[in-house]
Amino acid sequence: MTTDDDADFLPDDGPTSGISVTLTAGTLRAIRERSGKRGVSAYLERAAQRQIERDDLDELIADFDQVHGPATLEAVATEHARLTGGSSKPVATA
Repeated sequence: MTTDDDADFLPDDGPTSGISVTLTAGTLRAIRERSGKRGVSAYLERAAQRQIERDDLDELIADFDQVHGPATLEAVATEHARLTGGSSKPVATA
């Protein structure tokens, strides 16, 4: 018999499942201020989906860097200019 945990669901797909999550009081307060008490699960679902997307992007970038080497600021600026029709001046990073 296959359980939901064994199935291949993509993020934001499949049935819902309850779990216990431990958060600091300040984090939970901030979430509740943004989502209301009844919106905490939906808020955490969206946050988890965004984190999965970021993790996937980090893996994609790491794979690209392994094959092609890390991008230089000049190469990024040149490609940005090509795509947007703007200046190829290097972009400052934070």
